[in-house]
Amino acid sequence: MPRFHCTEALTVGATITLPEHVAHHIQVLRLNAGDHITLFNGDGGEYVATIASVEKRRVTVEVKVFEPREVELPYAITLAQALPEASKMDWIVEKAVELGVHAIQPLAAQRCVVRLSAERAEKKLQHWRGIIVSASEQSGRNRLASVSGVADFNQWAQQQDLHVRIMLSPRGGQSLSDWARHHPPQSVALMIGPEGGFADKEEDLALAQGALMLTMGPRVLRTETAGVAAVAALNAVWGAM
Repeated sequence: MPRFHCTEALTVGATITLPEHVAHHIQVLRLNAGDHITLFNGDGGEYVATIASVEKRRVTVEVKVFEPREVELPYAITLAQALPEASKMDWIVEKAVELGVHAIQPLAAQRCVVRLSAERAEKKLQHWRGIIVSASEQSGRNRLASVSGVADFNQWAQQQDLHVRIMLSPRGGQSLSDWARHHPPQSVALMIGPEGGFADKEEDLALAQGALMLTMGPRVLRTETAGVAAVAALNAVWGAM
């Protein structure tokens, strides 16, 4: 059954007009009156709806059933990803959402090749939010992961929160999987460097602020691989895959 994110208030028994972009997708899929679709608005659970009418730019549906279905991880993973080159970040966001990441924090690190102006950073942020919606529709998630604006690495590393912060680096003395096997499932923030990795001063700063330095094994992974592999590894060890 096709799934769509809809920001409208959803209640059983209501007849609603879908947002124009959702209506466009329904028309592209050539759905007709009487077909069933699934809607979610990010507040949890999902709704089965029946298409009532399909017009040129307008689609109405009748909301029939609420299903309290959830596929969220029982722990929150924040992916703190240093900005990679080109469109790699789009791929990282998409796959991280599919794997259940709770939040994504883009970072501007010393070795990042990409430098975004304020205007470009805002456009990127809106673009990533659109990718999160699409990935959530595809993967069956009913709650949207959050993505924050690009943060300076040094400033972000010095912020205090209750999550365990894990910096993945070849300098680490223990693997992420081994650490996870000896610790219960919990909220974590995974810090992934850009091409070339974090600078030594950045790693030292993170360690001074209490971060754990762990490895992904003997092989050096690309920046677009490391974060996705780390999330998958945690999910596998902690029984969420």
